[in-house]
Amino acid sequence: MADDAQKYIDRMVVERGYVLDYHKVMAAADFPILQAANTVVEAAYLTPRTLSRQTKELLFILSLTVMRAPLPQLRSHIRVALEIGLSPQEILEAIEIALPEAGVVAFQWGVGAWQDVVGIDPLRPTVDAYDDEGVRGAEG
Repeated sequence: MADDAQKYIDRMVVERGYVLDYHKVMAAADFPILQAANTVVEAAYLTPRTLSRQTKELLFILSLTVMRAPLPQLRSHIRVALEIGLSPQEILEAIEIALPEAGVVAFQWGVGAWQDVVGIDPLRPTVDAYDDEGVRGAEG
């Protein structure tokens, strides 16, 4: 069974472009449940249907942003989106949809994950401002 589980998560990496920590845990701890859960994901996400893989990836990124999913999971979907040909700007625009519907906290969550993956250097103020820790001073 362990050999089957190993082959299964290896196939998941090939098909999805990533494997999450919970996939690895469930492959070792309860392989039949991993297979059952993955069947739903394959049907909704991986199997070609009406929506393109790129559209599905943007929807995944948006929904994970709104839910404030674990950052490694959100980042993995941003990486996959880049690998399948989406631009950083297209991904950011999907994340921006969270702003009016889910609010600024969810939006910041998604932007932070996007910035981690894409590596945009933030513009920093040259005048005194409060930093992330609430300390006033010029950044530089």
